[in-house]
This record gives sequence, C-alpha cells and structure tokens, in this order.
Amino acid sequence: MKSERLNLLPDKAGQPISICGKSLIADSLGAIYWPAEQTLLVADLHLEKASAYAGTGALLPPYDTRETLIRLAETIDRYAPRCVIALGDSFHDADAAQRINAEDLERLDILQEDREWIWLSGNHDASIAARFGGRVAAVIKLAGITLRHQPVAGCATHEIAGHLHPAARLSRYGTSILRPCFVANNRRLIMPAFGAFTGGLNVLDDAFLPLFGNGGMAVWMLGQDGLYAVATRLLSRD
Repeated sequence: MKSERLNLLPDKAGQPISICGKSLIADSLGAIYWPAEQTLLVADLHLEKASAYAGTGALLPPYDTRETLIRLAETIDRYAPRCVIALGDSFHDADAAQRINAEDLERLDILQEDREWIWLSGNHDASIAARFGGRVAAVIKLAGITLRHQPVAGCATHEIAGHLHPAARLSRYGTSILRPCFVANNRRLIMPAFGAFTGGLNVLDDAFLPLFGNGGMAVWMLGQDGLYAVATRLLSRD
C-alpha cells in the first residue's frame, strides 16, 4: 500500500475558523477569540491542580497556576478582548482560593482590569470564591450560541463547551504524538484544556460519539510551533 504523505503547515498564532455560522479565531495556545463580540474564550484552566495533588502527598512543583496565567496573559495581550469567558473547571477544586499564592492572585486581578470577566461553573468548581473576581454563571448565550462547561448531546442550539480535554493522536513512521486540539462540526465546538497541567482525551474515544457520531469532525491540533488542521482519516486511536 502506498503510504500517504503527511503535509501539515502550521499557523503561527491563530487560524480563522467558521463554527455555527460565526467567524472565530482558534489560537495556537488553545483559546478562541470571537472578533464580532470582542470576546476571548478559554476552557479548563484547572488552576491550583498541582497544589491539590500535593495535598495528597504527590511530589509536584507548584508552578502550574503561574504558567497558565502567563499563557493567558499572552493571549489577552494578543487580542485585547473586551470580555473573557472561562468555560468551567477554571479551578481544580473548591479550596483553590485558600491555596493560591498572593503573586498569582495579583496576576489574575491584573488580567481582569478594564474588561468583563465571566466564570462558568464546571464539575470541579461548582462554586467559585468571590476573591477571584468577575461574575459567575452556569450557562450563558452569546449571539445565539450556548456557552457551557459540559457539552450536551441533545442540545437544541449550537454550543461551545470544554470538559472533555480533546486531544488528537498522529502515528507516522513509527512515531506517535498526542496533542490537545479543537474539535468541531456544524453543531458544536469542543475546546482543548488551556491549563498547563491537564491531560487529554483522544477525539476517537467513544466519549465523543454522542456528540459527533461517526460523521465528519474538523480537528485543529495545537503544536509547539503553531496550529495544525488535520484530516480525521490521519488520526489514530490510543
């Protein structure tokens, strides 16, 4: 069988995409910028995850929150959004407010200056401490699209969600890589986890079947040097 050549060209920052009839920019760091709404979307920051694990005896460096906030600051500087919406699981647990250090809390305060900030609640952070600023909601609608943490298979409207930490695996010439990715069809967009200390679930896993079925899905992988659009026929299962 003749091997299929893999020829992928990355976009260095972001790639314009159309989802649910809306023009968006998928950023190579894992965010979505919505120009018409001047809104930046991020999902699954999982701030203070390492400190939560450290509390159970795991030997982990406590720098994941700082790295995530630095990357978030870079993304905000790139697009200067009027509004930032975090799509749930922004904090790894309800006690994150007690563990976050003062310097990282100040970083978060600075990021919120002069813009609207909305935390959507997730399964890890059903309640979000007031000290983190912004306002909290379970689900919101923006320009006809439902924004929520966990995608709903029978959703009657278009949606953008997180929760699943989608990742795509490429296996070529004896090498296999798994990278976070955006995955979408004409009904929904599932965003990758933005946090520095988060895992990924292969988009070919059965967990995605209720959302995408066996039909077409568009996949954009996050690479070290940009964003890659990848045909699903090239993807591998775990």
